[in-house]
Amino acid sequence: MILSVGMPRAGTGWFHNITRLLVLGSGGVEATFIREKYRLSQLLTAVNCNIGTITSYRLIPVLIPILFEPNYVIKLHGGRKPLADLLQGTGLIKATFIYRDPRDAALSIYEYGKTAQKTSYVNNDFAHIRSIEEAIDYLTPYIDIARGWINSKNTFVTRYEEMFTDFDEIVRNLISFLEIDLELEKALSLIEEFRPGLNVVNRRFTHFKKGKIGRYQDVFTPEQMELCMDKFGDFLIEHGYDL
Repeated sequence: MILSVGMPRAGTGWFHNITRLLVLGSGGVEATFIREKYRLSQLLTAVNCNIGTITSYRLIPVLIPILFEPNYVIKLHGGRKPLADLLQGTGLIKATFIYRDPRDAALSIYEYGKTAQKTSYVNNDFAHIRSIEEAIDYLTPYIDIARGWINSKNTFVTRYEEMFTDFDEIVRNLISFLEIDLELEKALSLIEEFRPGLNVVNRRFTHFKKGKIGRYQDVFTPEQMELCMDKFGDFLIEHGYDL
């Protein structure tokens, strides 16, 4: 089982679907099939089969099908837990993590919330976000969550920004990490529609709104920039983001 984890609004849906297609191309099955066959609808969401949190109550039932089924991919935004570390160490699960400049992620949360308020998606996680400041506060707890996954020696970690510059190399390394039998050329053909620059915004199930890097610079006020430095400054420095 592969846990496809990511910071909110950091291309998690995009990377999840890339991983899903690679796994399917190597003989895996859809997590939706696992969800239905093993009656896991109370533990996995209908869209992208998000498990929510890693607890024994949720993870163990979702893990049992690996005894009988090929590989499958589920999604997660939650934090790393000792149970996941143990299972990764034994090879029962693999985990990937994607993160992004939190300033861009916060802007995307704010804009996505505004869209949700104007549509029928009132139950969207971001529908309550009314300001950029609220979006920054919403994202703040995910900084420590990101650190947890990034510091995991058994997790495949990539940056949203690098997906635009090193796509083929990241896919090559992901195939190696997943230990799946798939040639790079075939893999790239399977996920060609997810390649950056090919109208990613309008693709289904990628959750893109703008799909651009550094937009916060054109939107945030000096006060909002200062708030970001207060909340995210250490993380930005740790990971080499331009201040």
